[in-house]
Amino acid sequence: MTELQDWIERFPGLSRLEPAIKKLIMTRSKIVQAPKGATLFGPDKSPENMLFLLDGTVRVQQVSESGHEIVLYRIEAGQSCVLTTACLLAYDDYAAAGIAETPVRAAAIPRDLFDDLVSQSKSFRDFVFAAFSKRITDLFLMIEEVAFQKMDVRLADRLVKLANTEGVVTTTHQKLSVELGTAREVVSRQLQEFQRRGWVAQARGRVNLLERAKLEQLAHRHI
Repeated sequence: MTELQDWIERFPGLSRLEPAIKKLIMTRSKIVQAPKGATLFGPDKSPENMLFLLDGTVRVQQVSESGHEIVLYRIEAGQSCVLTTACLLAYDDYAAAGIAETPVRAAAIPRDLFDDLVSQSKSFRDFVFAAFSKRITDLFLMIEEVAFQKMDVRLADRLVKLANTEGVVTTTHQKLSVELGTAREVVSRQLQEFQRRGWVAQARGRVNLLERAKLEQLAHRHI
């Protein structure tokens, strides 16, 4: 099995496509790679391909007119990008940036083929809109979180999600502020409070979770 065949089988929606459609995708698609830190797409640029992430993680973030940044979502292996899908469908430019948090590898379907498949293949169209719907739901949940949840709840949730198996979050106060769409000073004050409670210990470029259960309990508390 070739690499192209292999990647198609990793996406259940694509693996169920008609043989002729799968063959067309295998013929026209290509595997692309990018190093950690690379900007895969950015504001005011038009998507040239639909990307299916095979390996790595991509962070999608937006910058407001006032200069504040916020992480909208992450794309993991086995997922496609809802923003790219939206831009392809609307023939619009990106309004956010996609940054490789790790070395990434993806399969790329060119724009003209994407247009043809959406219009001609119901199974491909169903796959695209199912993935699109799921991510849109996630974005609404993120908007609800930003608008209605307290900062301590949001920070606890993000620390738990970003921590590795040893309970260590390798990050800075500035990066956490981008994750949460708030000021660095707000994150610093809340981390100091968590440290006062004995839930975390801070060091340069990292946060150690000492009481992960306490943070998880707080993360599940809503206003």
